[in-house]
Amino acid sequence: MPTLSNDQHIRQLANLELLARQVVEGFITGLHQSPFHGFSVEFAEHRLYNNGESVKNIDWKLLARTDKLFVKQFEEETNLRCYLLLDTSSSMNFPEVGMNKLQFSVYAIASLMYLFKKQRDAFGLCLFADKMEWMSQARSTSAHLFYLYAELERMYNNPKVNTGTNISQVLHHIAGQVHQRSLVIIFSDMLENSMSTERTNALFAALQHLKYKKHEVVIFNVTSKQHEVDFNFDNRPHHFVDIETGQQVRVHPNKIRDSYISSLTEYRHQLELKCAQYHIDLVDADISQGYNQILREYLIKRNRMV
Repeated sequence: MPTLSNDQHIRQLANLELLARQVVEGFITGLHQSPFHGFSVEFAEHRLYNNGESVKNIDWKLLARTDKLFVKQFEEETNLRCYLLLDTSSSMNFPEVGMNKLQFSVYAIASLMYLFKKQRDAFGLCLFADKMEWMSQARSTSAHLFYLYAELERMYNNPKVNTGTNISQVLHHIAGQVHQRSLVIIFSDMLENSMSTERTNALFAALQHLKYKKHEVVIFNVTSKQHEVDFNFDNRPHHFVDIETGQQVRVHPNKIRDSYISSLTEYRHQLELKCAQYHIDLVDADISQGYNQILREYLIKRNRMV
């Protein structure tokens, strides 16, 4: 892949920022016309003064205008700390034609970051596949936003080949490293090379570890619903390739559809039960349905937390 010049790189970052801004502003416009219009997408920088507290943070100019005592609020009083975890394993490169799961997740995360910045929430990014690859601190500055956009662009332009997933290892790492109560948002297809009972139990233990550390968790289960959930393929032999291992098989979809859907449904049922038990939000994110579903679920979660 050719190396981008500085000008090209700046243009790509600008395009990502532009798309994110368009998604968020379009969503907010629709939000004000929907049943969710009560959600706040801008947060006050002041609160009423409480008798007995220090007067050092009173906004005296606002007192002159309103004849009321207001206290300036600081970031740690009003804002959330959010970490976005992006699964970059090879299975996220599906489908090969059109937008794939990784690309969808990159745009969704960029839009969430733009919304975080608008709300003055601190946000960090974690990239993982079969191990933790990269993790930033959580900050709320414009420079930090574009720094993370650069990492998303790098991942977007360099998808992984034949790389598996180890979600549980990464979640344990996050639980051990992030000490302040945070909102942890996971973008993943939640699929590993082997969904054995052992691997499934390890995933559930890692999710429990996050909750034990008092973090709030949202899982956006990114799928191409038509193909991965409904297994909707033409009634003819197909050549299937395991993107993570490279293994290949030629099979007629009708012969394996029932068993495939049965196995996937059972795994999803277990995941849904555990998430309900641990009070984790599990959200289906079909890549054909756009980004409003992502932003809406985030605002629902955020408004529960404030």
